Amino acid sequence: MAIERKKLLLRLDPAVHDALARWAGDELRSTNAQIEYLLRKALGDAGRLPGGVGRMRGPGRPPNSPEPDRDDPGTDDPETDDEEQ
Repeated sequence: MAIERKKLLLRLDPAVHDALARWAGDELRSTNAQIEYLLRKALGDAGRLPGGVGRMRGPGRPPNSPEPDRDDPGTDDPETDDEEQ
């Protein structure tokens, strides 16, 4: 069961937000993920990161799910659909 993440309203200077957004884009993260990454790093460096904190997913898009098996009768194959009609 997934743990619900906390929601937080954060007010930032627009120039700070723009700099964070650019930095996040350079590292293939969303601005939100970049802020969480920086907060976790600061907590860890200060020795204040709690032990039970889960790991963050790495930067970039998650890997693609494997393609469905072509021999599986449950998959739709557009080439065979035309032949059946």
